[in-house]
Amino acid sequence: MSSFGSADTPKANVDPELQDFLMAENERARLSAQIHEFNDICWDKCVEKPSNKLDSRTETCLANCVNRFVDTSLLITQRFAQSLQKSQGM
Repeated sequence: MSSFGSADTPKANVDPELQDFLMAENERARLSAQIHEFNDICWDKCVEKPSNKLDSRTETCLANCVNRFVDTSLLITQRFAQSLQKSQGM
């Protein structure tokens, strides 16, 4: 049985390129989870009852929510890029 990826495997034995890839994939997974959470929040906040059409209040709420989502995504992406730059600079 292989111990690759187990908690007792020393990080020194892991290829740095693989380590970077795993870190990036972990960040992508966290971002995806945040996106889904944000979508749930917007839905719960804006949509009182699903129907064939959106009323103006729901449409405005969703538009504002999407704008905040974009702002948040940009902030997270910038922070991720800064974190990557810092880790590569070490």
